[in-house]
Amino acid sequence: MATESSYYVPEQSRLPIFATIGIFLTAFGAASWVNGGSSYIFFAGAISMATVLWFWFAEVIKENMQGLNSDQLKRSYVWGMGWFIFSEVMFFAAFFGALYYIRTFTLPWLGGEGDRGSSNMLWEGFQNTWPLMVTPDQAVAGDAAKVVGPKGIIDPWHLPLLNTVLLLASSVTVHIAHVFMKKGKRQAFNLWLGATVVLGAAFLFFQIEEYMEAYKHLGLTLESGIYGTTFFMLTGFHGAHVTLGTIMLLIMLLRSVIAHHFKPDDHFGFEAASWYWHFVDVVWVGLFIFVYVLGA
Repeated sequence: MATESSYYVPEQSRLPIFATIGIFLTAFGAASWVNGGSSYIFFAGAISMATVLWFWFAEVIKENMQGLNSDQLKRSYVWGMGWFIFSEVMFFAAFFGALYYIRTFTLPWLGGEGDRGSSNMLWEGFQNTWPLMVTPDQAVAGDAAKVVGPKGIIDPWHLPLLNTVLLLASSVTVHIAHVFMKKGKRQAFNLWLGATVVLGAAFLFFQIEEYMEAYKHLGLTLESGIYGTTFFMLTGFHGAHVTLGTIMLLIMLLRSVIAHHFKPDDHFGFEAASWYWHFVDVVWVGLFIFVYVLGA
């Protein structure tokens, strides 16, 4: 058993090598898929990463159940999750920053404002309007008039507002679950954590409904100018994070219900997932305000 003064060193493992291969295949496959290639490489990489994480996390859980994790090692888990969430903050900050730069600087400059008024030769006849749903290629080629749609943008006070309520409610339910775990009330913990998973799944369902409405009824796509690009990139990546967070919380629920994992003073796996979920909720609030409400 590890003590405060010791640091558990796990046995040699091939999992990091397999993880590296899985990450490479996922990244390479995604780039190939976006550029018209096959999607098989991406999914092969994704499945490889999921398999590696399954065995890796199972090993970490086993070590913790055996009491091999010292306090120092547990602190390293906390710092690791903290830095991971910070990297995700920077990821979304880049997209929010791009949206801000486009609306505050790029569009006015293209419209002839400031010292860059000569931009008329970059986009002749450009009018500074938002949302901008025409690409430069369409404008130059004269294809803008031939484009069917988009007919409008997503109404923020319909599905986006509903999803905002769902995610904010899920942040409350996961916090209540955490409180019950600290009190050692497993049944109540399972109930409130289950409610959080249901709310997360409901959010994803309504986001799919929103995308179907955007595509079928409004004609809004990734190619609908800079507005369509930023809209789908921001909401799409956030949806991917909600999917990951929902899966994480579901796994925590199954661990508690089936294996009776977690104790009032030892439940960092759940805490890490709940931190991630709160982060996802905060990002959505920013999306709702800056993309849906102010972007309308």
